[in-house]
Amino acid sequence: MVLLQNKLNLRVSQKQILTPGLVQMVSVLALNKLELREMINTEMVENPVLEELDSSVPLLDEVAGKEEARDREAAQDLQDVKQEPSADADKKDPFDEIDFGSFFRDYLDPGYRSSADMEEIDRPSFDNFLSKPGTLTDHLMWQLGSVNVSREIRAAAELVIGNLSEEGYLSASEDELLGVAEAQAETVVQAPEPAASDDVDDEDLEGGLAGQPGVGSSNGALNGVGLHGEASHSDVAKMKLVVSHEPTPQATADERKNHLIPVIQFSREHLREATNLIRQFDPIGCASRSLRECLMAQVEYLLKMRDLEGSDDPENDQVVEDALRIVDGQLHLLQNKQYKEIAKAITRPMDSVIAAHEFIRTLDPKPGLRYNKVEAKLIEPDVAFVKHGDEYLVLMNDEDVPQLRVSPTYRKLLNQGQGVEKDVKNYVKERYKSAVQLIKNIEQRRQTILKVCLAIIGRQTDFLDHGIDQLKPMMIKEVAEEIGVHPSTVSRAVANKYVHTSQGVYELRFFFSESVQGPEGAATSLLILKRRVKKLIEEEDAAHPYTDEQITKILQSQGIQVTRRTVAKYREDMKIPSTHQRRTKN
Repeated sequence: MVLLQNKLNLRVSQKQILTPGLVQMVSVLALNKLELREMINTEMVENPVLEELDSSVPLLDEVAGKEEARDREAAQDLQDVKQEPSADADKKDPFDEIDFGSFFRDYLDPGYRSSADMEEIDRPSFDNFLSKPGTLTDHLMWQLGSVNVSREIRAAAELVIGNLSEEGYLSASEDELLGVAEAQAETVVQAPEPAASDDVDDEDLEGGLAGQPGVGSSNGALNGVGLHGEASHSDVAKMKLVVSHEPTPQATADERKNHLIPVIQFSREHLREATNLIRQFDPIGCASRSLRECLMAQVEYLLKMRDLEGSDDPENDQVVEDALRIVDGQLHLLQNKQYKEIAKAITRPMDSVIAAHEFIRTLDPKPGLRYNKVEAKLIEPDVAFVKHGDEYLVLMNDEDVPQLRVSPTYRKLLNQGQGVEKDVKNYVKERYKSAVQLIKNIEQRRQTILKVCLAIIGRQTDFLDHGIDQLKPMMIKEVAEEIGVHPSTVSRAVANKYVHTSQGVYELRFFFSESVQGPEGAATSLLILKRRVKKLIEEEDAAHPYTDEQITKILQSQGIQVTRRTVAKYREDMKIPSTHQRRTKN
């Protein structure tokens, strides 16, 4: 029989534990200037021990020095007064210093003041006059409000506009849009409180919901909610689609019976009419489901305007008609510039096909981007490489970053032995340690970034002097060994941070790249290799473009050891078409 016994076991193990201070140091190191400023402002709100060292507020030594200088000046003035004979100064009437005009104007206001008398505070703020850029949705909704269509088509058009992508395309199918509308119809259902005469229990209600169509997911769209137990299956089947809250006669009747919110109903035909209507709005081609539909809508619009206004250029009209035939059925051949096959398919000469291709290139394949403009990303460099004499210096951009210090008031509170409650003292002590740790982490971040930047300058001096063609390969591991930190520390130090150089503004991570075997055994940066591949393709003959194998041989003749697979990979990374797609057939 085995007896249960208590035993003591000794085991030695190693564990890596991240303290809160170390976690904060890692997170602070990865922040850029804007994120650091926001984090410091947040910490100052949460931690009362932290204070901003404002340059406008004088320090204690400065205040004491100014007081001493003021005392000396006062003593000197007093001595000068004693030496000079006293003279009777003209005394001013104190009533002359009172502005009676402004007094009566402010306190005895007759009720009207001219624009010149209005104070600055009475004027409206200029922020009220600033306008935000309009989007594609706003532009299309404005046009929809200016046309006279039925309520059903208007409701369907609003649904279509709300599902357009940034480029103006409608990726959702008709079934998916109708599923969205059906889900919206189900979400507006409200279950009333059961009356005394209602004889419906929970089991009947759950059974009725289980058999309703649309409960759950609907074609990947919105999930529906259940209907009230009083609505039969036939009533729900007759219920139309819902996208708005404007009442219709049938919806009002359904509201009284099934407790539904008033809705607008539309069918599949209404949805198609609304889609075609939006395609005629500005910009032409929106709400298309493919590139072919988008280009077709633009060409058909030009032909329609030509029929309405007339044209005096038959040659240009023929080009537009050829473009319509090419877009309609030969767009796949146009992608590979197979002019000969296109000319045979539309029975037109080669010159006409080329002219039509040039016209098609003037069309807008992404009409939505005309209004959904991507705003430029504002970048504020964290550091700057400035040349002073023959060497470069690293300047930290600490402008607008609050300089922190520990509040002297709370420091005195900790030094007081009596008169302070224990809980208050413990709280201040904890906040004091947190403030000191944050200040140390911010300084540690500054020193780490400076060391990394100095290492970059030591390796990329030729780049700073002559440009991107002199960029040398550099690994994060090499810099980490040079400054004596872990590679992950260097990776965090250069993450999302930018530097201002004489060659422009670059991300710090831009200077780190792998190398390939270059001329005379020297290493060549992968970025330089990509630039050479791109330059060779730009200078090639369009009728006889280089293949990947030919580009590989050219680079090998220049001393760069690279394989064909590597060239193909870099060409695809730069989104350069293949040889077959770049070839222009005459």
